[in-house]
Amino acid sequence: MVVLIGIPSVLSPELLYALAKMGHGDELVLADANFPASSICACGPKEIRADGLGIPQLLAAILKLLPLDTYVSSPAAVMDLVDGDKQRGLAVPVWDTYTLLLVQAGSHAPLEKVERFAFYERAKKAYAVVATGETALYGNLILKKGIIPVAQLH
Repeated sequence: MVVLIGIPSVLSPELLYALAKMGHGDELVLADANFPASSICACGPKEIRADGLGIPQLLAAILKLLPLDTYVSSPAAVMDLVDGDKQRGLAVPVWDTYTLLLVQAGSHAPLEKVERFAFYERAKKAYAVVATGETALYGNLILKKGIIPVAQLH
């Protein structure tokens, strides 16, 4: 538990440290329970465990502290549906939740949809992967860190 004023308690010290160490353009993967986090992290990213927490809960807390990149068309990406799920018209309600939280944080860019294996390759280059207990299908999310506006530095 974090015992600092204004820091959401769902953010572990390890996750706070990673958020602070990330630079402009670094990416953070919020991985659902089905994501191969340990395998992906064998390729380089730091693995941070957040078992039992859902991604929307973590996302809301992270967006209080992490500026999103405003120099890209979309600072948030999800794993796109595989063809069979697209053909079946599978709905992914968690994406609406992500979009709402991103809009509340000031980002109005649409979610980027990344093909499954391209998502895995991108995750291998991320700064860190947060392995969560999220059970929603297609719940994986990548956030790209932005810069702190000059006005907030003073």
